[in-house]
Amino acid sequence: MSQVKGIIGPMRPPFLILGPCCVVLGLAVALWIQGSVNVWHAILAFVGGISAHISVNALNEYSDFRSGLDFQTPKTPFSGGSGTLPAYPGMARTARTTGVVSSGLVVLIGIYFWTVWGWSIVPLGLLGLVVILSYTDWLTHNWLLCLIAPGLGFGPLMVMGTFFALTGTYSWSAFIASLVPFFLVSNLLLLNQFPDAEADKTIGRKHLVIVAGKRAGSWVLGAFYLLAYVSIFVGVLLSLLPAFSLLGLLTLPLAVRAFLRAYQHPDDLSLLVPALSWNVLVTLVTPALTALGIFVTA
Repeated sequence: MSQVKGIIGPMRPPFLILGPCCVVLGLAVALWIQGSVNVWHAILAFVGGISAHISVNALNEYSDFRSGLDFQTPKTPFSGGSGTLPAYPGMARTARTTGVVSSGLVVLIGIYFWTVWGWSIVPLGLLGLVVILSYTDWLTHNWLLCLIAPGLGFGPLMVMGTFFALTGTYSWSAFIASLVPFFLVSNLLLLNQFPDAEADKTIGRKHLVIVAGKRAGSWVLGAFYLLAYVSIFVGVLLSLLPAFSLLGLLTLPLAVRAFLRAYQHPDDLSLLVPALSWNVLVTLVTPALTALGIFVTA
């Protein structure tokens, strides 16, 4: 049983719904524009999205355990890691293997789509692989790259990657749809860094909260929320997204609530934890509702 937990835990299964939410957004745009998609290609896109997320999670768990960060970070239901490797230290190398194998599966899926659609997918795929493999050990040491890398991975790379896998083309519609998870997933990691900041500082990380402080971080949080919703509105205004995409705006009150809590109580963990949960809900539900609105039109 401990071996099973040691393998599954670093994948962080409760959080793996994020990848499918982003893939389904790309699927929705592809169906709206093209009318139909290859089911096998859709399945591969979902497998690739989940595998990429597993790889990032497992490599992050391994790195945080190896650096000692796992023993310093305050645990919340939404941040601080799964706690698996401190409980089962003998499974650390297994976590690293999980991350490498998962990223290998992403590469194999990418090679398949390269044989189907040609070289146009390669730049997107290579950038995605760089983000997966470099996020924890390198990108977190630069505040700007650390801020945008999560959103880049789950937004433009995953949403547009899904769209390309299903259509063999790129489109402005897929791009503007991808901005929704770009801003929201960046926010997901940004707010999770609030309780982790002091511990992160001890191992040399330099994310926005460390460099500029929590008050500045909360303002960026609010700006990114706003930009996510503006992206939907502008997409509809420019006819790049159907009007029903505005369903994504339904989470706006929850985003406002999360921002105000983070701005008013950035240092009180007991008051901040509810904001972390609201932030997760906004990040998952907004792309899902946007996709639902597109599906209705398609």
